[in-house]
Amino acid sequence: MAESGYHGAQVARIARVAGVADGTVYLYFKNKEDILVSILRETIGEIVTLSTLLEGDHPEPLKALHKLIDAHFQTLGQNPALATVLQVHIRQADPGIRAQVAEIMRPYQQTIARIVEMGVSCGEMRKKLDLRIARRMIFGTIDETVNAWIFTGAKYDLTALVDPVFDVLVTGLAGNREYDQEDRE
Repeated sequence: MAESGYHGAQVARIARVAGVADGTVYLYFKNKEDILVSILRETIGEIVTLSTLLEGDHPEPLKALHKLIDAHFQTLGQNPALATVLQVHIRQADPGIRAQVAEIMRPYQQTIARIVEMGVSCGEMRKKLDLRIARRMIFGTIDETVNAWIFTGAKYDLTALVDPVFDVLVTGLAGNREYDQEDRE
């Protein structure tokens, strides 16, 4: 799928690349849509599992956020073809698959939401933080960083961006500077 794109991929070619007979693929998957959804489910599950620092009596939201970014970049950074399928081709899938994608992404989005909620409640993040926007910003920043890496040919180490991305998300653009209405006009 990474080479041919989602619409250009054929189950027979996927089977050949995997080193199995066409019929074997159909024992495990209904069609190429099912293969695509399974790849996403497996990868997102791995990222969520790797990023689990949220358990225990003393959760540390900023460490959990760093771990999430690291898990995401580690998982996709070691396999540019997988990253291409998940970042580019999944977005080109048929509308019927999009509902499944949203369902698969729910635990990931919930993980981000828990990190932000814990950060606000323990004082590591601002009290007036809009939780929905913060969750979208975190996901969007991670997602766009991987997209940029893919579209530049995956020519650099994606994991080298964990700390810079974390820094921008945590300290923002203005740092501790106070701003007022004049800054918005």
